[in-house]
Amino acid sequence: MPTILSRARPETRKIAAVLAKEILNKPLKINSALILALSGDLGAGKTTFTQSFIKNCGIKKRITSPTFLLIRSYKLKAENYQLIYHIDAYRIKKSKELLSLGIKEILNNNKNIILIEWPEKIRKFLPRQTIWIKFKHGKKENERIIKINQN
Repeated sequence: MPTILSRARPETRKIAAVLAKEILNKPLKINSALILALSGDLGAGKTTFTQSFIKNCGIKKRITSPTFLLIRSYKLKAENYQLIYHIDAYRIKKSKELLSLGIKEILNNNKNIILIEWPEKIRKFLPRQTIWIKFKHGKKENERIIKINQN
């Protein structure tokens, strides 16, 4: 499980950019969507990471968190993936709330990349091969500790 120290927001963006390019160039061979579950406290860097990841997948639009919409999707021009989803489960009270939004179909499509903030709230829907990325505040104000765990 790699642990990365980010000393500032630009470093967090760069980490996300490197991961995005790696995934687009060398996709995982799995039967479901590629899922990045981003967990951690408020202000720990999840949204910064997500915005940079999506931008580095070639999306030119302004990337905003779907806190009130729950899910945003963006069309990709990648060879191995068609859509990238940004899910913000912060406001979810019960994981079943996402069923009406087609969460099972989104998770099962291996042409999708999905980034989920607050994934703990919908853990029961996530497949075993989900990549968990944990964000923690470091000792200094702008430091972040990022741990990546891939099953």
